[in-house]
Formats: sequence, C-alpha cells, structure tokens
Amino acid sequence: RGGGGSIVNISSVASTRALDEHIAYCTSKSAVDSITRVMALELGKHKIRVNSVNPTVTWTDMAAFAWSDPAKSGPMLAKIPMGKFVELEDVVNTVLFLLSDKSAITTGQHIILDGGMSAC
Repeated sequence: RGGGGSIVNISSVASTRALDEHIAYCTSKSAVDSITRVMALELGKHKIRVNSVNPTVTWTDMAAFAWSDPAKSGPMLAKIPMGKFVELEDVVNTVLFLLSDKSAITTGQHIILDGGMSAC
C-alpha cells in the first residue's frame, strides 16, 4: 500500500553460538539472521523495517517437557545472570515493540532475549 511497515522474524541466540548436536538448528537460525539483514537493506527504500527477535530457551509447553529436569536446565540457567528462561510474553512484547512506531528507526537488528547470557 506504500505506507511502509515492519516485519519481525523469529530467530534464536543459537544463530550466534555453536551448540553440540544442533547443526541444522544453528545454521537455519543463522540464515534467518542473514535474511533479516538483507531484507532490511532491500526493503528500506520502501519504508519497511525488518528485524529479528533472538531468544534463548523460551518457556513453552515443549520447553517445559525438554528442560524440566534440573540436571539439564541447571547448567543452562547458571549461564543466565537473570537465572530464568525467556517467557513467551517477553517475546511477544519485543515483537509488539518492533512492529510499533516506537521503533521507527530500528531495522536490520537482532534483538537478543537471553537474560544477560551473551554479556558473560
């Protein structure tokens, strides 16, 4: 319609890390990040912003099944300064911000949601 817009891709912090037994997942999320940057470049002239949200483990029913065992979740949580996994609401709120006019100049970015894990 010519009025610009915003696209938000869902990626993962796995796009920037090497995780054992996750070759397909890590490479596919790296591809999402690359697509995000190229789309931001190509669509910017149409006033369309393109960004990605890159969470660590997001606490969904599937995550609860996979990460409920403290023997598995404990070492991962120990790497996260905030000591908790991402909640679905954290992802939704970030997507809503990126879709809104409050992020009018933000494009080509990967918003990391990891409770500070990447700062360590």
